[in-house]
Amino acid sequence: MMVTFISQCEKNALKKTRRVLDAFANRIGDNTWQTIITQEGLEAVQKLLRRTASKSTAVSCHWIRTRARSEFIWVVGNKDKFNSEGYVAVNYSETKKFIGENENMNKEILANTQGQRLDQHMFAVATVAKEIIGKLVPDDEVLANDVFIAGCWHDMGKLDNNFQSWLYKKLDKKEDTLDDGVHIDKGAFSWEKYPRHNEFSLLLYHLFSKDLRDRCQHAVFWHHAKPIRKKEIKSLIDILDKLGTLKDDYSIVIESIKSILASIESMHSEYYDIDLSLSLNISKFDDIEEKIDKVCVPKYKEYSARNDLKSYNRNIKENAKNNLVRSVIISADRLISALSCEALQEHINEKTVSNLIDTVLHKESSLALEIQQCLDGFETKYPDSNRNFEQSKAANFLSDEEVEVGVLKGPAGCGKTKIALEWALKTGVKKIYWVCPRVQICEGLFKDLTADEYLPNTSIEIVTGEIKQTYNGGKVGETKEGKEFSADIVLTTIDQIVNTITTHTSVTTLIDFMSSHVVFDEYHEYINMPAFNLLFAEIVEAKKLQQNDNVLPNTLLVSATPNPIFVTDFLQLNETDNMVGIESFNKSDYKISFVEYDERKEDEANPLFTQQSKNSFVISNTAITAQKSFIDNQMSENSILLHSKYTKKDKMELFDKAFDSFKQNGNKAYDILRSGPIVQASLNISCDVMVSEMTHAENFLQRLGRLDRFGENNSVNNYTIAITSHIIRGKQQGSSAKFLAKLFSLQSTKAWYKFLGNTLSDGAIKISDIYKIYDDFYRDENSKKMVEEDLLGALRHSVAVIEAKVLDPLSFPKKKIENSTIKIKKNSLRGDSRFVQMARCHIDTRDTLEFENSYMYDEALNLDGMTYDTNSIQGYGDSNKNLLSFMAKKHHNIKETKKAYKDSQLLSDARDPITPVYLSYIPEDLKKVESKPHTDAIYYAVGNKQVLGAISLQQLQTKGDNDEN
Repeated sequence: MMVTFISQCEKNALKKTRRVLDAFANRIGDNTWQTIITQEGLEAVQKLLRRTASKSTAVSCHWIRTRARSEFIWVVGNKDKFNSEGYVAVNYSETKKFIGENENMNKEILANTQGQRLDQHMFAVATVAKEIIGKLVPDDEVLANDVFIAGCWHDMGKLDNNFQSWLYKKLDKKEDTLDDGVHIDKGAFSWEKYPRHNEFSLLLYHLFSKDLRDRCQHAVFWHHAKPIRKKEIKSLIDILDKLGTLKDDYSIVIESIKSILASIESMHSEYYDIDLSLSLNISKFDDIEEKIDKVCVPKYKEYSARNDLKSYNRNIKENAKNNLVRSVIISADRLISALSCEALQEHINEKTVSNLIDTVLHKESSLALEIQQCLDGFETKYPDSNRNFEQSKAANFLSDEEVEVGVLKGPAGCGKTKIALEWALKTGVKKIYWVCPRVQICEGLFKDLTADEYLPNTSIEIVTGEIKQTYNGGKVGETKEGKEFSADIVLTTIDQIVNTITTHTSVTTLIDFMSSHVVFDEYHEYINMPAFNLLFAEIVEAKKLQQNDNVLPNTLLVSATPNPIFVTDFLQLNETDNMVGIESFNKSDYKISFVEYDERKEDEANPLFTQQSKNSFVISNTAITAQKSFIDNQMSENSILLHSKYTKKDKMELFDKAFDSFKQNGNKAYDILRSGPIVQASLNISCDVMVSEMTHAENFLQRLGRLDRFGENNSVNNYTIAITSHIIRGKQQGSSAKFLAKLFSLQSTKAWYKFLGNTLSDGAIKISDIYKIYDDFYRDENSKKMVEEDLLGALRHSVAVIEAKVLDPLSFPKKKIENSTIKIKKNSLRGDSRFVQMARCHIDTRDTLEFENSYMYDEALNLDGMTYDTNSIQGYGDSNKNLLSFMAKKHHNIKETKKAYKDSQLLSDARDPITPVYLSYIPEDLKKVESKPHTDAIYYAVGNKQVLGAISLQQLQTKGDNDEN
């Protein structure tokens, strides 16, 4: 339970009670303490206070039940010092003038159901937000002033009489309010019919403030998520029209604003001993329509398509600053709103509002000591080794105060993880966010960092959409809800960090993230990812803002393939000052061979389908190619198949088996790994022979990093690249070239192939020489142009995604929660997906199939579902391939349910795993409706040796035309 203690002790009782309360609780004001405590602990506090009590003792205790409600428990000592609810009575008619009281305010205007005064609430929010931004981004007075002004206006719309009437009724009934702030959800003034207070605040700020700032307008409007309305509010005129009665209350509104701002100015003057002027620009009501005509509400993200990389930087900087201002306003708002009105009053009177930021900033941890022990262990195990020396040399470069954002270019097996830890140690680490592009990379790092040679005594957490686990004290357990992101090292995906700038619920995590050291592992994967490339740049830009001459770098980008164009031209990082490379310690020989093939032939002439020798990897660009090659060879090979189209349970089991087999000194349970691109980065596995489908330079080298990864082979390591004539010419023909074009990497791939052809010799080559070729590739002007062409295409697509408003933080009507299943968000940067169900089938060969009378998972248990892209579900616009349409015609009769009134209803319901889209049906169900399977039905296939995953039977039986990845 969380409790608050309020002391009104006098004389010697002051010292005695403070000693007791300081031992059990955190002091949040001169006379106020707060802590989380057990019932037994609370009884112990009460007993200790009673033992030392005298006539001058007066301590009340309150149980904080919710953000909006507390319960008075007891008083020790003089009860007359408190009112009937255990609070300190405040008499506003006294001659004493409290900070923030204004003689012109005849009536209190409240901010929330805590009973906080609006002027005090906005001043406190502004003060705390400014303190936070000052800690996160030192020496930026303009940004700090923007934050303070936004805080002074963010809730101004709450002075509306209709809102105040509604709020007073809530107070009378002692009703709780929503976590997303105080909003009217029902009646004549609900958000559907009437502006929310943040929308009215924006209108008032634009109408009356003399100092209009775009960033303040953005923060005021977006400090609450946008409600879904039938008719969206797009302009200030829309807000004015919804208000309706503003003309009648216009003079009252003006006087209220004057009075509130005068009170804030007075509080500021007494709190900081510095005068503040929040000047107003008053217009006649008849003139305001002209003043706001054609003024739109601020866009959440502002981007436009550009023809050169550097031109994106202005938008990136503005959006990065907007993210920070919005985040600190919301964080401060939540912090202040959690206080009782009495506690807030006391903080203002005692000038301790600023102290509240201690709860959101990091305290000291043992992480630095544990990293030092890890590094000492490596030094003891490998004394005076060149490897340790070179790794320390790289860490020293990256920790120099001249570095803005460090970029570590580390080839496979160079010890990038160890270098990152040593860099963190040298730059004063307290906490690390380790951000990865994919869940599998997080899982690989989780295994590495919890190993005995790294950090076995550190709290390490993995937080993804699928996994929330914490390693502590040598054990791994499920992370408690609400405790996410609390370990000393947090391994998470880029999606979770992007949520901090694209949602309302996760926004306050950005403060913790900004206060931490951050490692972006395998960041090159964001380069061609729609929207993620721009949002990643915003996050890096925010971290850049923290740097000055007195601050050590706290952000590190890590990749074997850093893509200098992306780093220098797009992220605007100087390569000389920020990037350091480390030579590979792998001295093995490599032979790179290109084999041109006809993708329409899936036989021994196709390198991806050829039988392989022991300890070989075959990596395809798509899951379907890996599946088909595995099926064709499953009876003649001891192989394992990995890709992304498995249930969560099957995926985890297969990844563990593959890792155990192919890791250093693995159990060698399998001879061959056939895989999609999912294994190409940060999996610490190795092979002796590799066959790869042609791809761009970054993927090419990432895959190479799994070939003799540990440099143990004496013979030459063969790396065979399968390439089609269409890719060689850079033409969007054939499935392989079309797939690369869809990922904005076809021209880059063509350029890389051409450059390698002109550079490679016929003989063997060292891996360090291959990385030198990569460096030269990015110095070649013709190659750079083709890479830039793909990158610009990816960025233009990203702008289109953002313009479609998939990033806008939205709020939906509150509904009763019937179950706790995880549902798919309405907007996702990873694509529009739905939960799916499919029948199982057994596959011996491509022509020998057996359809089972069982489904992929049991919906009643809500376990182990899978998601699928809506384009695939609906046949990519081809009505003959539309599986959703087939379901709409059959499903109600098969399952004896109510028929969906249209296909889109089924698609909407499938955000919940309980009501998935059926991509195929079992024979017994099809028999009920006397139907054959859809010709493009997708099944969950099982082979002779392992699960094969989701597969379209039409694709399985068609050669060389695979549109799906």
